[in-house]
Amino acid sequence: MDRHVAFENLHNFRDLGGYRSADGRTVPWRTLYRADSLGKLRGADWERFQELGIRTVIDLRYPWEIEAKGRVPEADRFHYVNLSIEHRPYDQAAIDPSVDPWRYLADRFAEVTEDGADEIRQVLEQIADAPGPVVFHCTSGKDRTGLIALFVLTLLGVDREDVLADFALTERATERLAADWRAAHPGRVMKWPSYGRAPAVVMELVVADLRARHGSVEAYLKDRTGLNDETVRRLRARLLTDAPA
Repeated sequence: MDRHVAFENLHNFRDLGGYRSADGRTVPWRTLYRADSLGKLRGADWERFQELGIRTVIDLRYPWEIEAKGRVPEADRFHYVNLSIEHRPYDQAAIDPSVDPWRYLADRFAEVTEDGADEIRQVLEQIADAPGPVVFHCTSGKDRTGLIALFVLTLLGVDREDVLADFALTERATERLAADWRAAHPGRVMKWPSYGRAPAVVMELVVADLRARHGSVEAYLKDRTGLNDETVRRLRARLLTDAPA
């Protein structure tokens, strides 16, 4: 199955099903999704979204982003949670093009893992206990969303290469994400040529940084965020199945 779910105005909506765990189980399809901003849903896109049967929406954006761009339509229909895991906003389009882009992004991820440790734990708790299919999203569905996908798939025992490859699937959306930025900022020039990019090397650096600071991704989640073993057990019980991929 193609894990990309097609929408007109959303560019990075993906199903996290089908990945195999180290114990031979798989993540079920149509259960956990990652996405770019659901504030763009309207018309046929909104109808398509409703067909997915999603009951829980976890919005990883700043409250001011939600105020400016909107949240999922009819949010009261869902179990809707806003947990902003990033605490130091930055403008990717204005990044100095002379810097190492992948090291720069990995350093921003490191800030999120330290500043947003409490919110990251709460996101994982929400996913473990959420009613019905779940979608978590930020603005582009790339960085904040990619970090949560890293943590969920790692806790499920998905192979590291598959986790890195999942992050890199955003590259299919890069051109449309950049076009959206240009349309929204007609008076500005995009300085950073890597805007919207998501090569696997970024997540490789993030994982290496977490290992250097905490010993492993799992140790970071336990020791820094306070994620407990019971939550991990519930997460795995909810998101792993013996059924074939």
